[in-house]
Amino acid sequence: MTTARRQLIDAESTPFYHVINRCVRRAFLCGEDTVSGRSFEHRRGWIVDKIRQLSSIFCIDVCAYAVMSNHYHLVLKIDLTAQKALSPFEVIERWTRLFSGNLVAAKFLKGDSLSDGEAIMLNSLIAEWQERLGSISWFMRCLNEEIARKANREDGCKGVFWEGRFKSQALLDEQALLACMMYVDLNPIRAGITDSLQGSDYTSIQERLDELHGNVPSLPIQVSLKTLLPFDGAAVASEQHGIPFHLADYLELIDWTGRAVREDKRGVIDSARPKLLTELGIRDDAWITSAREFRRQYGGISGRWDSMCAMKAKSGGKWCRGKYQSEALHPR
Repeated sequence: MTTARRQLIDAESTPFYHVINRCVRRAFLCGEDTVSGRSFEHRRGWIVDKIRQLSSIFCIDVCAYAVMSNHYHLVLKIDLTAQKALSPFEVIERWTRLFSGNLVAAKFLKGDSLSDGEAIMLNSLIAEWQERLGSISWFMRCLNEEIARKANREDGCKGVFWEGRFKSQALLDEQALLACMMYVDLNPIRAGITDSLQGSDYTSIQERLDELHGNVPSLPIQVSLKTLLPFDGAAVASEQHGIPFHLADYLELIDWTGRAVREDKRGVIDSARPKLLTELGIRDDAWITSAREFRRQYGGISGRWDSMCAMKAKSGGKWCRGKYQSEALHPR
């Protein structure tokens, strides 16, 4: 039986999640259709611009992304602190940027007085909207519905564009987050589309490298796009506001890993061992396997084995997949 989405995504257990969505009917999210000769590369930009725009509205940060020919990957972080700190005005202002037309909300934003009944109704809506502004399900709904409408309009057709609802994986700790981000960022290299990080178009690693080198395209003033969640390297969990690694260490590790995950260069790696692998005590072979197969190694949860079992039991489940792989990333 399929597990309810509210049981798969529990921000109190972990704020980090890996989500994937795929197209149907041989639809192209992007890429070149060899049958019709049409190019759909521009649709990659649709995805990237929309996730950045939604991230500026929702209390959800984007850690990593990769847009492929018929699917995309996101690594997201739910910012519970920001969500709980939203004022009623901020909740209404953000939500009406997504869904306009509520007359009571419009009256409130203009400063008009509300009747007792309207005030009660608005307070109920504010509580509901505030919860949704920290929901990955609503984030994905807003993303997928717009992309599907634009693609169908461009294709001159109607019907389903996405292969059901998105799939998600909870990332319970630093090792799981690091392995998943690496898996997502290396998608184009692993698929043989490119042989360099700089050439990995429409990925977060390419964006981070461009920012590092000052190659950031200018945007129209009216476009509100949130930047990727930064690396802060905080060692104490209570002090972590970004990704808990240093960017330099991540770049060193992904460059080293990218040399090994290519199918035509299996086993060819630099002899110098990255700092993060040494600090975490992860074997080289276990890490490279994870970079190639992370999505298939686990079900809906990844992390330390006892934490995986605890979260599964919390949602009413009895069995987790990936014990061997989990123990390889979390050596005793």
